[in-house]
Amino acid sequence: MDKSKFKTWAGLDRFRKNKKEFAANVVMVVCAVLCMGISLGFLLETDLGTDPYTFMNVSIAGKIGWTLGNWQLTLNAVMLIIVILVTGIGLIGPGSVANMVLVGYTVDFTRWVIGKVFSEGFFMGPVARPVTFTLGLVGFLISAAVYMNSRLGLSPYDGLGKIICDAFKKIPFFITRIAFDSCAVIIGFIFGARPRIGTILMAVFLGPAITTVGSFMDRYIFKKSEK
Repeated sequence: MDKSKFKTWAGLDRFRKNKKEFAANVVMVVCAVLCMGISLGFLLETDLGTDPYTFMNVSIAGKIGWTLGNWQLTLNAVMLIIVILVTGIGLIGPGSVANMVLVGYTVDFTRWVIGKVFSEGFFMGPVARPVTFTLGLVGFLISAAVYMNSRLGLSPYDGLGKIICDAFKKIPFFITRIAFDSCAVIIGFIFGARPRIGTILMAVFLGPAITTVGSFMDRYIFKKSEK
């Protein structure tokens, strides 16, 4: 293995000469990760589905009696080791740490706040449910795409997905991503959860959304960094 891959975290070379730009991108990715967790918290309240990874983790955490945050952090730590052993730390960066630590606990906190503020079953109502689901879905897709295209590292789950995508370079990224996310859905189903419409939509559209937002960010946000 090329040991040079272990020398630099994701994004550090690009922003080394511009600390303000680096700090701004760190803030951007942390905000995106927090928005992901908040969006997921509301999506779970509607019981119409979440992203495949959360779907799988909620199912497993429920089976073993753990909170989502504790289980997701544990699984992320295991996958992080695998990603580093395979690729070095080139895919890991501040965004990786923010994602693997914050998302699960933000979901737990968001649902705790919802339980304190809203009456039980409020988000299952005929108006609140579809509106909350739509806003949560859009919020998650955009924030996930921003985080993944921030160039500050991928979460262990996304890093593992990239390793698999790179192994099948002749297949478009979004196709490989759909297959990878579908495996997470199958695991969640095996552990007793039933996929909802939101999980199916995210399994299909998360890859294309990441690609679309990534193209936009490359053109308008990161253009100066590449000069």
